[in-house]
Amino acid sequence: MVNGVNMIRKKNLNTKEERLFLAAKAIKESIIRNLPIEDGGYNCPILVEGINDVKCLRVLGFLGIIETVNKGWDRPRMVAYLHETYGAKLAIDGLPRIILLMDWDRTGEVLQKSFTNRLNSMDVKVDDSLRNSLSRQFKYECKTVESIISFSDTLLEIIPQI
Repeated sequence: MVNGVNMIRKKNLNTKEERLFLAAKAIKESIIRNLPIEDGGYNCPILVEGINDVKCLRVLGFLGIIETVNKGWDRPRMVAYLHETYGAKLAIDGLPRIILLMDWDRTGEVLQKSFTNRLNSMDVKVDDSLRNSLSRQFKYECKTVESIISFSDTLLEIIPQI
């Protein structure tokens, strides 16, 4: 319950509560996809921009592999690394294996398109559903992955109820 509202029934929520519910739902789905197979997940790595994004995702409950773009490598080297490490196969749930989660600001948009195009050209499909959902739900409050940390208490209250 958030503010006395049962989050399972989203039809009676106000706009902000509904947006938080939808964000929490997308986060929970991606947490499961990110978990190692032995923990009931699909072992899907997440690619984010930097270490603060990693810290935010860890607070939200992501336990699997999280890769960062800012390793000091250029994009072609990073794309080659992702291809060599994770391959072009789909995850065991039939969805794209790599979850691409760049910020939804101008720089993040450029990175998202660049990595998507480069990986797709190597037959590596990417899952951008988490980014699409978060950018829609938080477009008025924030533009970066790391800034979601300010909503972590509320999100962590909602996620177990979904």
